[in-house]
Amino acid sequence: MAIKRNPTTFKVSMGQWLFTSFLQCKYIDFAIRKIAVHLTPVKTFIQDGDNFVIKTQSAFKSYELSFAVGVEKEEFTKGFDNRMLKTLVTWEGDKLVAIQKGEKANRGWKHWIEDDKLYLELTCEDAVCQQVYKRKD
Repeated sequence: MAIKRNPTTFKVSMGQWLFTSFLQCKYIDFAIRKIAVHLTPVKTFIQDGDNFVIKTQSAFKSYELSFAVGVEKEEFTKGFDNRMLKTLVTWEGDKLVAIQKGEKANRGWKHWIEDDKLYLELTCEDAVCQQVYKRKD
């Protein structure tokens, strides 16, 4: 997944699957879940070697995550589910894979690019959600 220094931006437009189940697993309240499934977030990736910044923006909420691959860090998911986690992001082939330790088991995400599309797989306990983004012109 070569992104390099220049920001690469993707917009969700290809679809998302099982997002409501994923949000329920995180105890996101009903009203927020109803809004979230109708949003079309935009993700911007900025890479400098093994350091990444991923910005997720929508009309409702925005979230920024910065990390260094291979370095565990404490993360507060402010604006999402407001939890304290320990997150470790590593490479598995061409996929960025995050394992998040906290209150919920089997929590994490995977990002990868395939055929000019960005894929995001989110997991929380038994819930798995996949979102597909296309490159924004």
